[in-house]
Amino acid sequence: MQLVIISGRSGSGKSIALQALEDLGYYAIDNLPAMLLGSLVDELREQGERTHLAVSIDARNLPTALERLPALLEELRQREIRFQVIYLTTDARILLERYSATRRRHPLTRDSDMTLEEAINKEEETLFEIRDLADLLIDTSRLSVHDLRRRITDQVAHQRKDQLTLTFESFGYKRGVPMDADLVFDVRCLPNPYWDPTLRQYTGRDDSIITFLNSYPVVEAMADDIQAWLEKWLPAYQNSQRSYMTVAIGCTGGQHRSVYMVEQLAQQLVKQTGEVQIRHRELGLQYTLSEDVAAPCGTSPAASTP
Repeated sequence: MQLVIISGRSGSGKSIALQALEDLGYYAIDNLPAMLLGSLVDELREQGERTHLAVSIDARNLPTALERLPALLEELRQREIRFQVIYLTTDARILLERYSATRRRHPLTRDSDMTLEEAINKEEETLFEIRDLADLLIDTSRLSVHDLRRRITDQVAHQRKDQLTLTFESFGYKRGVPMDADLVFDVRCLPNPYWDPTLRQYTGRDDSIITFLNSYPVVEAMADDIQAWLEKWLPAYQNSQRSYMTVAIGCTGGQHRSVYMVEQLAQQLVKQTGEVQIRHRELGLQYTLSEDVAAPCGTSPAASTP
């Protein structure tokens, strides 16, 4: 059995994630009482009819049930039942805007006098332990419905057993650090092509920017250092039963240096992992890079864009 547990903040896209898995053949159940998880797994295994199960367990559960969930998951692990915990989160300000626009009630405001903002903060506190044990954290603040469905398909449904899914993501600090990043490297100290008016319009995937940055030894030195660190420590993360790792590289605007560095590192690390996911947040671009189809950074591999 392959079990996926979806949790996270209300309004962050849990229903969309669950529907995406259902469309891929998973038996999907929304708002499952946590204490029924073990019984459901046993029943389906006994029938032998369903090998893929996706459930949503979140703050709509009883508080006592959520408190017991870590222990229930440990029991499943001891029984060698393969499962993934996926946690969806969204910036609180964006959640306020979403609820205000749709005029829907937050689940925690239905039987209390809490304001919407208080309910959003309370829910995050309630789910903190689930977030802490999640295998994959997805920040949906800037994801469209189609982006989220693609992330679920690429990273969750196609995740291979005992294989670390490595994602490189470029971003601009002026729009904030990605909330779902596991490791963050800051490349703002490197020479900035932005200050050359003839280069400003290009990105770190274009030959002109690659040539510019390749001309500085400090750029190569930083790339070599980050690569060496990742090659040394990624096996340790994988040996600790880590299924996902998101490495975020940031510069000021997320157009030049961070994009270049992600492309360079992905080209090198794909040789070790066989496959990496690439996301350029500010470019709205994401794709999978495989060792057998790896292309030079100046070319444009097949990409899926919003």
